[in-house]
Amino acid sequence: MTAPVPARRRLTRLAVPLLCLSAALAGCSSTAQEAAPDESTVLGAATAAEMPFNSEFSRDGTYQSHTKVDGIDFVFNIWASKATPRMGEWYPKGDKYFSFTFQGYDTATPMRSAFARKRLVWLEKVQVTSTSTTASGRVETPYTLDAWAPDVTFDPEARTLGRKGMLITSPKGAFELRNQVIKDLADDTEGVTLTFRATAHVQERRNSKNYRSHEITLQIPVAIFASGTPTVPQPVPFNAS
Repeated sequence: MTAPVPARRRLTRLAVPLLCLSAALAGCSSTAQEAAPDESTVLGAATAAEMPFNSEFSRDGTYQSHTKVDGIDFVFNIWASKATPRMGEWYPKGDKYFSFTFQGYDTATPMRSAFARKRLVWLEKVQVTSTSTTASGRVETPYTLDAWAPDVTFDPEARTLGRKGMLITSPKGAFELRNQVIKDLADDTEGVTLTFRATAHVQERRNSKNYRSHEITLQIPVAIFASGTPTVPQPVPFNAS
């Protein structure tokens, strides 16, 4: 078996859970996130004492963020993929893999109420940028993504609504990217900050044709550990996350 192949576009780095939102329609604002990794991927997470770069993601091997906007709980989940699950072994050289999901929960209805009662949330665009932090001050951008969500999500038949994008209302829809890769970095790299931006459209009320648009932004830091050897991905089933 070989290491998983990264999805169609690349993503870069994460920083502290910084939620920022801006409304695309009059007077609206929003933010959101979620994650649900298998516990088997969270092996060997790094301890705080070992980390030169403060990162909850690197400490736990997974990170989940919630942003409530317009009555929708946007949930962002990110975790170290099975190919490189031990984040204490994320070194400057070598491929380092992660996966993430993004989904919306209508908090105006009970969690297990019929889907027909829930408002629809559509994800139009996903952007990820990254910047590295180094001892020398040199800055790299090891991962970027700028895509129309239906084009890159794991589900090739995601439900869509014109240019509003794909359905992400739980439990019928979710955006997912598997095995994104952070490649070689400068030898003195201490961390990478990933900035995630999503453009989402929230139905004003169930069965309404009117939507409010929101931009959800968050940052997640990723620690990189000094080593003279590269990170070595382990063999896993094809596209296992």
